[in-house]
Amino acid sequence: MQRKLIETVVEYHDFLVGKLLWVRSTPYPSKAVFLTVPGQIKDLISPDRWLKTGKLLISQVQQSPILLLLLLIPLLLILKAKRLRGWLQETGKKNTSYFSGSIVGTLKAIIITIMLAAPWPLLLGIVGWQLHLLSDATDFSRAVAAGLLWLAPTYFYLRMIYVLCKPNGVADAHFAWPNKILQPLRFEIKHLMIIFLPIVFFTLFVINNEMTTMGGGLGRICAVIAQLILAFFFYRLFNKKGVFQVLIDHHPKHPISRFRFLWFTLTVILILILAIFTFVGFVYTGAILTELLLDSYMLIMGLIIIQQLGVRWLLIANHRLILQEAIEKNKVVLAREAEQGGTENQEDDPLFEIEEPEIDLYALSQDSRKLLDTILMVIGIIGLGWQWSGVLPAFNFLQDIILWYHIPANAEQGETVPVTLDDVGLAIVIAIVTYIAAKRLPALLEIILLQVSTPAGSRYTITTLTNYAIVSLGIVFFFKMLGVGWSQVQWLIAALGVGIGFGLQEIVANFICGIIILFERPVRVGDVVTVGDTDGVVTRIQIRATTIRNWDKKELLVPNKEFVTGRLLNWSLSDQVTRLIVSVGVAYGSDIQQAKSVMLEVAGSTECIMVDPKPSVTFESFGDNALILVLRCFVESLDNRLGIISNLHEEINRKFNDAGINIAFPQRDLHLNTQKPLDIRIHYPDDPVAKPARSG
Repeated sequence: MQRKLIETVVEYHDFLVGKLLWVRSTPYPSKAVFLTVPGQIKDLISPDRWLKTGKLLISQVQQSPILLLLLLIPLLLILKAKRLRGWLQETGKKNTSYFSGSIVGTLKAIIITIMLAAPWPLLLGIVGWQLHLLSDATDFSRAVAAGLLWLAPTYFYLRMIYVLCKPNGVADAHFAWPNKILQPLRFEIKHLMIIFLPIVFFTLFVINNEMTTMGGGLGRICAVIAQLILAFFFYRLFNKKGVFQVLIDHHPKHPISRFRFLWFTLTVILILILAIFTFVGFVYTGAILTELLLDSYMLIMGLIIIQQLGVRWLLIANHRLILQEAIEKNKVVLAREAEQGGTENQEDDPLFEIEEPEIDLYALSQDSRKLLDTILMVIGIIGLGWQWSGVLPAFNFLQDIILWYHIPANAEQGETVPVTLDDVGLAIVIAIVTYIAAKRLPALLEIILLQVSTPAGSRYTITTLTNYAIVSLGIVFFFKMLGVGWSQVQWLIAALGVGIGFGLQEIVANFICGIIILFERPVRVGDVVTVGDTDGVVTRIQIRATTIRNWDKKELLVPNKEFVTGRLLNWSLSDQVTRLIVSVGVAYGSDIQQAKSVMLEVAGSTECIMVDPKPSVTFESFGDNALILVLRCFVESLDNRLGIISNLHEEINRKFNDAGINIAFPQRDLHLNTQKPLDIRIHYPDDPVAKPARSG
C-alpha cells in the first residue's frame, strides 16, 4: 500500500512538472483585473502590517543572542569598508606588473571584494531568514521573507560585479580589463541595482502574499516591468554600441563576439517573449524561466572570473620564468666581464637593475589556455544542465508535435515512425555538441599527449583521426534523429558514385590517400621532406592536400596522392641523423696528411657533430686544379644543418690559413712560342672614320 502511494505521488509529481509550467496562472488581462490594482497597493502599504512584522522581528532578535552575533558581522563589515577599500587599492598597486605580482595578491583582492559586497546583502538575508523562521509568522511576513531571501543573493551578485569593476579593483588592476568596458559596465550595474532589485522584491512580495491569484493584476504588472528592465539592461550590453562593443572590436574571435547574436537572442528577445507570456497570464512560467536565465548568467559570470584568475596565474608563472631566464643571462654576462677584468662588482652596484623584457600580456601558452577553457566549458555545460534539469520535463510536449514520418530499416509492411519537434531539437543539440567536441576535444587530447612526450607527428595523427571520428559520429546521429537512414540515402550514394567516376575521382583519391598518410605515416607534421625540387617542412595534413613550408617561408600545397603514388624523400622518417659532406680542394704540393688532420680536428671541435659514427676524411681524387679532400660527419638533427656546415667551412679556412695550406682555385697557363718572330697585326674596323689619315 505504501509503495503504491509513493508511486502515485511520484507520478503526480512528474505530471505536475511536465504540465504546470504551461498552465495559465491567472486569467487573460482584463479591465476588471487591473481595476483591483489600486486596492492592492493600498492594502500592501498599510502601516499596520509593516509595524506588526517589524515587532515580530524585534521580538525574535531579543530572544535570540545568535541572531545578534550574526547581525554584528554585516555591521562590522560596514564600519571597516573604508579600510577594506584601502587594502584593495594597495593590492592593486602591488600587482600591476605580471613580473612582480602574485596570484596570492589577486586572491586577497577577490576576498576583499567579497567582503565589500557582502554587508547589505548579508543583512537582508539574515532578516529574511529570521522572518521565515518565525513561529507566529503571518502571510504578510512570509511574503516579505520570500522577497528578501531571493533579493539577498541577487543583490550580492550585482554588488560583487560592481566592486570588481571599480577603479583599482580586481578587474582593473589584476585582470587588466579596459576602462572603456569597466566604466559603462559599472554604470549599467548600478542602475540595475537601483531600479530592478526593488521591483523584483515587490513582485515576489506581492505574488507570495496572494499566491492564489499570483499577485493579481499588481503582481503581473510588476513582473512585466521587471522583465522589461532586465531586457533593456542586456540590450545595453550587447547592442552595436553597447558595453561589450570594445571587446567585440578588439577580439573578434572571442565567444562573446562570435556568438553575439546568440547572446542577444537569449537575453533581450527571449526575455521580451517571457514578458509577453507573463502579461497574458503565464506568470509562473515567466517568473521561473526568467529566474533560470538570470541564474545561468550568474554562473557564466562566475566562470569568467575563474577563467581570468587562471589566466592571470598562468601569465605570472610564465613571466617569472622569462624574468628568471633574463637574470641568468645577465649573470653570465657579468661573469664573462669579470673574467675579462671588466666590472667585477657591478652586481653590488645600486644602479645595477634587471630590465624587465617587454612582453605582450596576452602571449600566453596556447596549450594551457585551451586546457583551462575546455575544463571551464565542461563545468559550465554541467552547471547549466543542473540548473535547467528541473524544467526539462516540461518540454516533453514537443514529442506530441509530429513533423513527418519515416520508414525504419527493418520495418514491417506499412510501418512508419514519426519524427517530432523534440527529435529535431535533439538533432540541433547533437550538431552543436559535435561542433564543440570537434573544436575542443582534439585540442584537449593533444595537451594530454604532450604531457606524455608524444612526438608531434603522432599527436597530429591522433587528433586528426579523432576529429574525423567525432564529425562522422555526429553526422550519423544527426541524420538518425531526423529519420534519415541508409535506405533513404542509397540513391544519393549511387549518384555520388557516378559523379566520382567522372569528375570527383581525384578529390576522393586525395582524401583516401590522406587517410593512408595518417595511418601509414610516410610523412608526419614536422618532417623535413623533398618533393620534386622543393625542400621544406610538413606543417599540415588535410583532407585533400598536405602543406609544405619551404625555407623561404612559402607554402606549397601538394595533393595527398603524390605522397602515396609518387617518389618522396623524407629526411626524418625514422631518424633525423643525417650526414654532412664538405669537399675541399688543396693546391698541388700540399701536405695531404696535415690537411686531413686539420679537417678531422675541426670536425671534432665543432658542436653538434656526432662522435659515433666518427668523422672521416678521404683523399678522393686528383682534380684539374686541386687535390680533392672530402670530410664526412653526422649530425643528430636537421635543425642546425646549415649552421654547422657554415661553421665547418669557416674553421677549415681559418685552420688552413694558420697551417699555410693553400685552398686551390682554377688556374690557366698561357705558353708563347718564342723560337720564331711573332706575327703581330693591327686590324681597324670597317668604319672609315675610325681609320687614321695617311700623311702625304
